[in-house]
Amino acid sequence: MPVVGISRSARGYCMISIFETMKAYSLDDGLTEEALVTKLRTRRCHHLFLHASLRHNASGTCRWGEFGEGGLLWGECSSRNFEWFEGDTLSELLSRVKDVYGLDDEVSFRNVNVPSKNRPRPLHLGTATQIGALPTEGIPCLLKVLLPSTCSGLPSLYVRDLLLNPPAYDIALKIQETCKLMSTVTCSIPEFTCVSSAKLVKLLEQREANYIEFCRIKNVLDDVLHMHRHAELVEILKLLMDPTWVATGLKIDFDTFVNECHWASDTIGEMISLDENESHQNVSKCDNVPNEFFYDMESSWRGRVKGIHIEEEITQVEKSAEALSLAVAEDFHPIISRIKATTASLGGPKGEIAYAREHESVWFKGKRFTPSIWAGTAGEDQIKQLKPALDSKGKKVGEEWFTTPKVEIALVRYHEASENAKARVLELLRELSVKLQTKINVLVFASMLLVISKALFSHACEGRRRKWVFPTLVGFSLDEGAKPLDGASRMKLTGLSPYWFDVSSGTAVHNTVDMQSLFLLTGPNGGGKSSLLRSICAAALLGISGLMVPAESACIPHFDSIMLHMKSYDSPVDGKSSFQVEMSEIRSIVSQATSRSLVLIDEICRGTETAKGTCIAGSVVESLDTSGCLGIVSTHLHGIFSLPLTAKNITYKAMGAENVEGQTKPTWKLTDGVCRESLAFETAKREGVPESVIQRAEALYLSVYAKDASAEVVKPDQIITSSNNDQQIQKPVSSERSLEKDLAKAIVKICGKKMIEPEAIECLSIGARELPPPSTVGSSCVYVMRRPDKRLYIGQTDDLEGRIRAHRAKEGLQGSSFLYLMVQGKSMACQLETLLINQLHEQGYSLANLADGKHRNFGTSSSLSTSDVVSIL
Repeated sequence: MPVVGISRSARGYCMISIFETMKAYSLDDGLTEEALVTKLRTRRCHHLFLHASLRHNASGTCRWGEFGEGGLLWGECSSRNFEWFEGDTLSELLSRVKDVYGLDDEVSFRNVNVPSKNRPRPLHLGTATQIGALPTEGIPCLLKVLLPSTCSGLPSLYVRDLLLNPPAYDIALKIQETCKLMSTVTCSIPEFTCVSSAKLVKLLEQREANYIEFCRIKNVLDDVLHMHRHAELVEILKLLMDPTWVATGLKIDFDTFVNECHWASDTIGEMISLDENESHQNVSKCDNVPNEFFYDMESSWRGRVKGIHIEEEITQVEKSAEALSLAVAEDFHPIISRIKATTASLGGPKGEIAYAREHESVWFKGKRFTPSIWAGTAGEDQIKQLKPALDSKGKKVGEEWFTTPKVEIALVRYHEASENAKARVLELLRELSVKLQTKINVLVFASMLLVISKALFSHACEGRRRKWVFPTLVGFSLDEGAKPLDGASRMKLTGLSPYWFDVSSGTAVHNTVDMQSLFLLTGPNGGGKSSLLRSICAAALLGISGLMVPAESACIPHFDSIMLHMKSYDSPVDGKSSFQVEMSEIRSIVSQATSRSLVLIDEICRGTETAKGTCIAGSVVESLDTSGCLGIVSTHLHGIFSLPLTAKNITYKAMGAENVEGQTKPTWKLTDGVCRESLAFETAKREGVPESVIQRAEALYLSVYAKDASAEVVKPDQIITSSNNDQQIQKPVSSERSLEKDLAKAIVKICGKKMIEPEAIECLSIGARELPPPSTVGSSCVYVMRRPDKRLYIGQTDDLEGRIRAHRAKEGLQGSSFLYLMVQGKSMACQLETLLINQLHEQGYSLANLADGKHRNFGTSSSLSTSDVVSIL
């Protein structure tokens, strides 16, 4: 968590976030009050410092936030613990951080801000909550529909921050191009290991990274190198460099980045043990000592580093384990043999060699046993040596536990050898941490790149499933006086649907929005005005962030800000009514709207009396019209049409309604014109208001507004082929790869017998730590799972990624790899599944689900059309 400092200047509010772990800081200047509160809501901070400049508000009062600006921020800060500070904002805050964490004055912090002149302003709090970018009760959550349910944690946080802080135009284009390539790749993709950058830095700096953390770091590096080795993925890797630069503030050359990843991966691989089958990684085993004892004593260091680095320590452990086994055999076995020979079958004493886990010892345990001596009998000498077992404090453990001096000496020597080995492993891991600290920027960059990769790959998959599209993103000219670019002053959304509806289910109502000016929108209650504004806001925000949008096609300008205002509630803490809160938000919108803004206001001035509220609404419309922004203002204040407005570019729009069997019902379609019907009585009746109340309301309405009692509408005058020709960093082909190729050939041959054009079939692979590409989403697939026990499992599915995750979630199947074909339809997939089960078994392959081959007959057709089997090209 960062230390956060807030100040105020002529440019607006400034927020400085200092990350002690990363030794870095970011500075966001020129923020609005609403954007600043949004950042505070989404960022937990270790300490909060407020600069004295916040006390001087526009009203000149000494109570900060009493009138005008500052009330929203004061309400947010007053619920937290904070301290005031003065002086130069950045230097004083850095000094405070060094005092808090006890850092030396020489410690430096780097600025991770990426300068950008055309980056859109951060979202206002109201905008973020009303579209679910910040989870809000009763509001459809935008984040939940952007990513599959299996994608959470760091990738989800990245997408959230991307929406709250939209990127600059060039970065948005890079993100969009990346998603486009991701949605068309045909090769398997890595799992994208996600590691927190801050945690990674802390563990390495404090030399506390353990074996598991080093394995995760190596997985991160290997995932990057996996992308670099594949012709399709390397282009994606290059495109991700700039978004990662923006996210981390680190600018690294591509070739340097790849080379450093190689060095770091090799360095970890030279030290860390990755082969579970290495003989030295197995714990000691001796016939006379329980295996659980050796496992508990050695599992904390065995298999952590390669045996070559601890050969001497392993040798000492094995020798001491053998000595312990010998001592146990010589001192305890004769006693056990004597007990068995002299004891009746029932009720007599019993003895065994047992592991006392609490005391980390192996002792003789005798039940109903008394160490008595019979002269001249076997085991007499050993019984003489028995003594009660003692714990680490010298206290007797119990009446049943016994040991001998020889066994105790062997135990001490074994524990010393095991502790020496453990200490040596820990020392080697700490040395590895020191080595990797020299490449800490590369590791941070790689970990963030994979988080972004997973987020965008997951979004591309979910977008394909939901049948969303990539919009055409149009930039604005940054030169003053330059002619606007084509499409920069127009937004067109064709077939727009609410983002919370799944288009593939066919339940959504589609609208086409062609916006070249400000819309004044009217419509009945429940007619879809609020839903339309949320849908437009979400589509525009997704577009300028480089993501897919819920429409059939879209052309979206790269807005400098997107502002959505909907219903307001009162704020008792600030002493503000709901209308005061609404006016505070309207002030912020009107003062910031430009010709490059998108402004969406729902039911303006609903919280005050009609006449003055109508006039305020009309004045706001005129102000927005003068600014030249695009947007929509929706209202039920029909008196606005009678005002002498000077607005010249207003377009009247309405949410359609139709008469069905004498009743007016909404169509949720956007149309031209003005709708004066509110359907207020129908809405009240539908929500259960008593009939007597509704009838009286209708009578009152007719008595006052008889002339306007009827409803009226007034109408005004690539598919990229995987060549795998990248020969960089190629490893020797293993026997496993050869077996995989043989199996793939067998699959193609079996299916090819029934194909008119067998050369069109291609069988693709998914490695043990890889997932299928997004191009498999929504397609029927036949797959062959290569289990770790060398047996095959053959199946078919319409959700290949989900099926693979389900298989790998089972015990012992985590390392499974897969081969698959995409086929046309589930019926064909079932037929090919049965064919492969039967014929691969006949060819000698061991199958885990052989019985499934009896469930269906493949059919009698001698050949299949190539359209039945679709290979990924």
